[in-house]
Amino acid sequence: MGLVSLTINGRPVTVEAGLTVLQAAQQAGIKIPTLCHHPALSDIGACRMCLVEIADQRLLQPACTYPIKEGMVVQTESPRVVASRRFVLDLLLSDHPLDCLTCERSGACELQDLAYAYGVKESSYQGERHHYPVDDPNPFIQRDYDKCILCRRCVRACAEINGVEAIGLLWRGFRTKIGTPMDGNLEDSPCEFCGMCVATCPTGALVPKASLGKGRAWQRKAVTTTCSYCGVGCRFDLQVVDGRIVEVTSNWDAPANRGATCVKGRFGYDYVHHPDRLKTPLIRRGDKLEPATWDEALDRVASRLRAVRDEHGGDAIATLASAKCTNEENYILQKFTRAVLGTHNVDHCARL
Repeated sequence: MGLVSLTINGRPVTVEAGLTVLQAAQQAGIKIPTLCHHPALSDIGACRMCLVEIADQRLLQPACTYPIKEGMVVQTESPRVVASRRFVLDLLLSDHPLDCLTCERSGACELQDLAYAYGVKESSYQGERHHYPVDDPNPFIQRDYDKCILCRRCVRACAEINGVEAIGLLWRGFRTKIGTPMDGNLEDSPCEFCGMCVATCPTGALVPKASLGKGRAWQRKAVTTTCSYCGVGCRFDLQVVDGRIVEVTSNWDAPANRGATCVKGRFGYDYVHHPDRLKTPLIRRGDKLEPATWDEALDRVASRLRAVRDEHGGDAIATLASAKCTNEENYILQKFTRAVLGTHNVDHCARL
């Protein structure tokens, strides 16, 4: 598409044509603060945090939606821009609880980070505030509308990533809020509980219920892993505190899923620490299942398979592959079934 040369904060920058000012600045290593922007979503210029000063433009322009052009001169931290961002933060905090000491997202809240960066401690506007109840009975997501900044990330994630459109903007003016049709509960909506709204929320408005009170951002260690529920190979990050998983978060660089998850991948990790989870093989001795070593268990399985094959032939045996295994593991299973057991009785069950 060709190249475009522009100047950002006095630095000459050359990037591909067709980019926005925000994208050009990011490629040049220049940070422009945002709230409604997310790399996995379309840009709508709603939060006005990314306003920049462009030569020959009377008004400040949103960097996330303004296209670059040849010779453009941009200032991202001029006094006028900084004053505008402080004003935006001032307005946001006028209807936002200042309970960072107890908020689940303290230390991982983008609004908190920006307020710190621009020195906005509290709002100078002491008008009416919202006081929404936190009472959605669904088992997965806590919705605290008092902390919502109407950035619409959750709305776009629901529509663009999962394609469900379970939530949208309700009402007008000061009454505007994010909600389901008829402002009902998530369980009564088309919501599939994929958790993409939680993954893209920049504040503590949307939080997994299972992670409440189980550790702050600075106590967590992120461990990248692959989901164990099916063979797609979705990758995500486990948030671990003291050796226990407290939350699953999106890994936006994952090649198979690009950060997206299903309800099982996002919220179905409780089996890992469940007290009934088997941690060692069991062998039936008499009427009881007793713990055994892996060598004992594998020897028992091998001897029984050999006995059945030798007495009744390979077709007396069948194997079931699993969607939770990798392609390589399933290939080994069918190879073992055909070459060792001597049968083509190989099938697949998605439940395994």
